[in-house]
Amino acid sequence: MKLLHLIATLNPESGGVCQALRTSIEGLKAVGVDNSVVCLDDSGEKFHEVDNFNIFPIGKGTGPWCHNKYLINWLTENLGNYDAVILHGLWLFPGYALQKALKKIKRNNIGNVPAFIVMPHGMLDPYFQKAQGRKLKALRNIVYWQVIEKNVVNNADGLFFTCEEEMHLASTYFRPYNPKKEFIVSLGVPFPLFESEKLLRKKDENYILFLSRIHPKKGIDLLVEAYAELSTIYNNIPNLVIAGPGLDSAYGKEIFNTVQINSEIRDKVSFKGMLTGEAKWDAFYNCEAFILPSHQENFGIAVVEALSCGRPVLITDKVNIWREIETDNAGFVESDTNNGIKKLIQKWIRLNEQQKLDMSNSAKACYASNFTVKIAAAKMINSLTSIVERNS
Repeated sequence: MKLLHLIATLNPESGGVCQALRTSIEGLKAVGVDNSVVCLDDSGEKFHEVDNFNIFPIGKGTGPWCHNKYLINWLTENLGNYDAVILHGLWLFPGYALQKALKKIKRNNIGNVPAFIVMPHGMLDPYFQKAQGRKLKALRNIVYWQVIEKNVVNNADGLFFTCEEEMHLASTYFRPYNPKKEFIVSLGVPFPLFESEKLLRKKDENYILFLSRIHPKKGIDLLVEAYAELSTIYNNIPNLVIAGPGLDSAYGKEIFNTVQINSEIRDKVSFKGMLTGEAKWDAFYNCEAFILPSHQENFGIAVVEALSCGRPVLITDKVNIWREIETDNAGFVESDTNNGIKKLIQKWIRLNEQQKLDMSNSAKACYASNFTVKIAAAKMINSLTSIVERNS
């Protein structure tokens, strides 16, 4: 099968969508799928150098919509070479361009019309319509849905969701919402091939790890607030390591300053910036537990990466795979509130060593049962095959 992926950018700093795409491609390659990616990046970007699949970077998009005048023509000329095309993400020019190109191919009988799949990656979650500070964007999305995006979603041959919770949430806000077919394809995370202990751990140092974008959606302000309160109560509270891009943003600077002016936690909280490769895995392997206090998380790749290292996860019920975590006793789940985050940390530090070890083993088992690349690839290829066969 020849598969084309359409995404706005492969830049890792843009968030989890491009990472999800990369892990999906790795699994699909293993079952014989020929993958190509067309993206709105400039050619020669350094972050393309690590990728071992075909990339067609046609230049950066302009404005918040990521408009690119070359994309529609490129798609019209090249879509016929593929059995299926997956649009990764919504609300941007690539979805509009794909619809225009497909209509042009059909209208002019240019050639093969590939099956068309949308993978929203959480972008239909009602959180984005209700979150503070997004009123204008929410209004824009309502208008955009009626004019463009409802056609992208409802005309697709299928929608791919990463988990049951995402699929449920996608159906609760925008109308009309009438997808032809919905599939839960999951996501897989490669098992790390090494286990080293040299980056972050000092002698006898224990820490809880936050590793994600430093962004208001991630709830880091709640984390720091809760951690500061608990530090005055518990002498045995582990250190807190905050890693990820965004420390130079207004929100990131606010978080950093909050820590620096608090003498109780100044020496217990450290900021490591964006970690990749071996440095990232060192951070996971050396932590006691991983924490993600998000207000919205479609899947949580970092959560699954922590599980793959046998690290229990402390998450909110706004991380869409929370049911899997809770069912497999792979961590703790609470609300995305100050009290909820305090409960997460308290529950962890109250465990004895044997209980922590048991939960670590459960974390590994949860990963093996739900989130390996092989499991996710099997689900996706089965869904792709059924769509392509029905489309032919």
